[in-house]
Amino acid sequence: MDFRLTDEQRQIQEMVREFALSEIKPHLMEWDEAQHFPTEVFKRAGGLGMLGVTVPEEYGGAGLSYVDYVHVIEELGVVDSGFALSVAAHNSLGTGHIYLAGNEEQKKKWLPKLTSGEWIAAWGLTEPGSGSDASGMRTTAVKDGDEWVLNGTKNFITNATYADIAVVLVVTDKSDQKHGITAFAVEMDRPGIRPGKKENKLGMRVSDTAELVMEDCRVPSANILGEIGYGFIDAMKVLDGGRISIGALAVGIARGAYEAARDYAKQRQAFGKSISDFQAIQFMLADMATEIDASRLLCYRAATIKDAGEKVTQASAMAKLYASEVAVRATEKGVQIFGGYGFIKDFPAEKYYRDVKLCTIGEGTSEIQRMVIARNLLADGAR
Repeated sequence: MDFRLTDEQRQIQEMVREFALSEIKPHLMEWDEAQHFPTEVFKRAGGLGMLGVTVPEEYGGAGLSYVDYVHVIEELGVVDSGFALSVAAHNSLGTGHIYLAGNEEQKKKWLPKLTSGEWIAAWGLTEPGSGSDASGMRTTAVKDGDEWVLNGTKNFITNATYADIAVVLVVTDKSDQKHGITAFAVEMDRPGIRPGKKENKLGMRVSDTAELVMEDCRVPSANILGEIGYGFIDAMKVLDGGRISIGALAVGIARGAYEAARDYAKQRQAFGKSISDFQAIQFMLADMATEIDASRLLCYRAATIKDAGEKVTQASAMAKLYASEVAVRATEKGVQIFGGYGFIKDFPAEKYYRDVKLCTIGEGTSEIQRMVIARNLLADGAR
């Protein structure tokens, strides 16, 4: 097994790194304090292929692999996890669901706008009363002729305020728990759908998180993604890919925290020498670097399995679980190495520490990942 990057993958890394350093980093804390989502910068990322990374070129995408996608999200996450999260949600969830379940007409209609950055995508699964138990959702769609009338509220929706189209999961048959949920693509300029309350978050504040409110929103049957009643099944497939991107995001945050702590330790003086000369600091850095590398390899493995078209549920859950929990530990060590300055906004450690916790919650908590992994390990025929 060859872990070396190809020349093309190195070029992708360098391109994304340069974009993040020039377009995002100079404004980072200003945007964080204001909870500002930089729409124009986000759309410029589309011009560089970052908003349709794995979508084939025939639909305007970059036509790259999921391994390449891992590199994109990690590099963005090193600089700002909020921006990276919005890119991931656009790629893996909203655009990803349309590519997975959409028919040819739907793909040709919507994907070129999404991959170019002309449109921004959101994806609505979670509701105020159904988080980990997503099948307990209450948002409904009732058929009326050739249209469906949608009512309900989704919350914690990334990109909701700025989205041009949202993929929403709704109940179409309350009597069927397995096949009672359907996915609709809803253009945000339709009457009856609007962004609701914008959340005031601990971290990842550059990424927009808000409610999606539907009040008698009429949507044509032509906007159904996949088959009626198979929305939840498709959503679980979408999340299999999305969890890889959250793992990559966690690797990026952890790497950013590690690199900042390493550089600070080299220049910070105490007791007449650099604090990097102290074994306590060296051991923390060694643990951080080792666990970050292990996390990245789990993400690479999951992405490779997905690229091969094989079932990736267990591998993506493992990557997401381990990488997110490693990132929490790494950012905590980063604050500790910075000492008192780790608690101050003039230094980068505190932001990595604030941002990282969402990685153990979003797209399935760590507890849900353990359930998914255990279920797969114990299934008949599991290796």
